[in-house]
Amino acid sequence: MKKMSKIMAIVTMDVDKVGGGAPIFITKDEEEQQLTALILEKILDANVHDLKNGTMVIVKHA
Repeated sequence: MKKMSKIMAIVTMDVDKVGGGAPIFITKDEEEQQLTALILEKILDANVHDLKNGTMVIVKHA
């Protein structure tokens, strides 16, 4: 059986662009967004993926 990747968190500057079951972290600017994503990446032992629209997704790959 193939394991699936899991979205662990979302870090965004635009709350209107996101929704769903993962924790959502709202940031005021790009600097805060990058710092928050970096810290979450380390805490969750996951990877950050920048969607290039003001939103980053923290994903745990199986």
